[in-house]
Amino acid sequence: MEKGQVVYSKSGHDKGGIFIVTGVGDGYVYIVDGERRKLQKPKKKNIVHIQPTNFVNKEIAKKLNENLYILDVDIRKALKEYTDK
Repeated sequence: MEKGQVVYSKSGHDKGGIFIVTGVGDGYVYIVDGERRKLQKPKKKNIVHIQPTNFVNKEIAKKLNENLYILDVDIRKALKEYTDK
């Protein structure tokens, strides 16, 4: 798992939802979608309960790793870009 990676939720209320990883912890990741889960309050999710993809949004990953300013609209655009492929 890495910051900026697109993942799907496999369980919970958000099952089937698509998210971007904003943080990686000890057995957990923090995920946002820019709509229900905003950057100010990311969802802490067990790694077992998510399905990773091979897609990492480079722009979002760079902003997250360098602590640059990022908006929820940037997250939504990145997810739309992934789903439109």
